[in-house]
Amino acid sequence: MFKNIKEIEAIFRALSEQLNAEGVRMLEILVCGGAALNILGYVKRTTKDVDVVAFVDRNKDGLVVLTKASPLGPSLIAAAGRVRKDFNLPEHWLNAGPADIMDFGLPDGLMDRVESRTYGENFIVHFLGRYDQIHFKLYAAVDQSGGKHYDDLMALEPTDGELEKAARWSMLHDPSQGYGIVLRDFLENTGHKNVAKKL
Repeated sequence: MFKNIKEIEAIFRALSEQLNAEGVRMLEILVCGGAALNILGYVKRTTKDVDVVAFVDRNKDGLVVLTKASPLGPSLIAAAGRVRKDFNLPEHWLNAGPADIMDFGLPDGLMDRVESRTYGENFIVHFLGRYDQIHFKLYAAVDQSGGKHYDDLMALEPTDGELEKAARWSMLHDPSQGYGIVLRDFLENTGHKNVAKKL
């Protein structure tokens, strides 16, 4: 469990050291979820893991290229395993659980809104920004019937306009009639009937 920002950042610095030991000279990842929300100050709650969405690279023209972070890769897995032992972390403290979201596309301009931090000399973490966290958290809250994802979504204080855009994006990921019904019910039951009516 990560209890605060200092703990999360200490673990990222340790991961940088272990990546260096693995011969990794530079690694950039895109992170969402509780770890990102804590680091950026949107919530203050314990979180048990770090959710990696994508690897971040650049092509020969210097343009950002995102690659699905599943699988994480042997060097990163080995480095994370040693950090796990050193800090007594859960087995899958670093995971690509949300990486499948890449299959249907990310919100447009996402990388223009990330907040990036460098740990050590070889590890850069791009934390999902508030607008894009709203998209991810709405989708997760609807899919999992509230819980921590709903709490996180409310902590982000989304506007009706942001919720509408997030809802329309989530419907690209699950275009089924059933999801649409659950989504509208969720919005209506959380005080956003005006958004639900527009979908």
